Amino acid sequence: MLVAVLGLCCALPALAGPNISAARLWPAQEYTRLTIESDAPIRHSVTTVKDPDRLVIDLEDVETGLAIKELPAKVGDADPYVKMLRLGRPNPRTLRLVLDLKTEVIPQVFALKPVADYGHRLVVDIYPAAPADPLMALYLQQEGRISGETGAREPAAPPAGAPDAAAPAEKAEAPKRGGEKPRGGRPDPVRQVVIAIDPGHGGEDPGALGRHGTREKDVTLAIARRLKAKIGADPSMKPVMIREGDYFVPLAVRVEKARRAQADLFVSIHADAWIKPTARGSSVFALSERGATSAMARWIAKKENEADLIGGVNLDIADPYLKKTLLDLSQTAQINDSLKLGKQVLAELGQINHLHKDDVEQAGFAVLKAPDIPSILVETAFLSNPDEEKRLRTEAYQEKMAEAVYQGIKRYFAKNPPIARARVAAERPSAAVD
Repeated sequence: MLVAVLGLCCALPALAGPNISAARLWPAQEYTRLTIESDAPIRHSVTTVKDPDRLVIDLEDVETGLAIKELPAKVGDADPYVKMLRLGRPNPRTLRLVLDLKTEVIPQVFALKPVADYGHRLVVDIYPAAPADPLMALYLQQEGRISGETGAREPAAPPAGAPDAAAPAEKAEAPKRGGEKPRGGRPDPVRQVVIAIDPGHGGEDPGALGRHGTREKDVTLAIARRLKAKIGADPSMKPVMIREGDYFVPLAVRVEKARRAQADLFVSIHADAWIKPTARGSSVFALSERGATSAMARWIAKKENEADLIGGVNLDIADPYLKKTLLDLSQTAQINDSLKLGKQVLAELGQINHLHKDDVEQAGFAVLKAPDIPSILVETAFLSNPDEEKRLRTEAYQEKMAEAVYQGIKRYFAKNPPIARARVAAERPSAAVD
């Protein structure tokens, strides 16, 4: 790990500007996020510098405290884009952060107003200037040549028939839906179905918090990883992880990742909290176009849909993932299939836990709005219930939850065989879409 603190003078007089209460760094293969939290908005400027590549962030009239002084030590060797972070003062009123980079980047900078437990936040998202082709990354992950956590590549040639790594993702030939016959007269073998596994929350968004400090984002990732292992060991299925580590993924991006991976199902894993500690049990939700089926379903959907506000999404730019108007498409068929899937998963969950409701509930969950993928949201248990929080913290119970969801998926496909496609899943990705 490389750490440097340059020219930070502790003897400078205290400034009357914003006080920095926290500084956090969230590295991920898609992007690295830097978040600076304060009690008031921070005037700032961000500049990219070449030869070597650096990112310079100037913060005006901020008070220097322990939170910002500890930031350089948070840069790890595994960060895909940031090599080292230095602090300095080019003048008495300016605090300068210099990020030495591993590659050319394109920063996105935006401010967030106070929400939930957060104060004002200045967010710097560091994206690579030449992002890796997501489809190629998936092929490399399937071949074991790229790590789902760090994205570190091993020297190896692309698999036969894989798209050109230098080509934009949009130009790479994606597996087609429907019953088209393969080219070249080859027989249409039985394909593996692709399951998109979405661990809820992550990064700046911890999700629900249990009385004993359990964070929803940690529980959902633990269960999702176990589910991934079970699906990956099933020769009839292939898993795609929407989030592999502790970082934030916007709701619309989660949907788009599943669509780009040509997923057959989308399963979002959660562990929510209620206003009363007596609430207990597992629930399964599907999308609704006509309002929520209960007051709790409406409340949970509203809470989950606020994840973008808490996790932090730049609302001032046009998100490339939002180019397609998903809601313009009829979702009646998707909802019907989602209810069938949810019914099977709910039946399995009922074997290991009390059910909060005996039926699949519906509400307007943003993360369930892929028009062509049956999608469900599983609330494994209530973190606000002390007994259920205690169980969710154990590996044995996480394993039971993953097994129940997996068996529910199998029961769904036993009654609803997947449609044929032009390519078999052996040619398709399996690990994380990072």
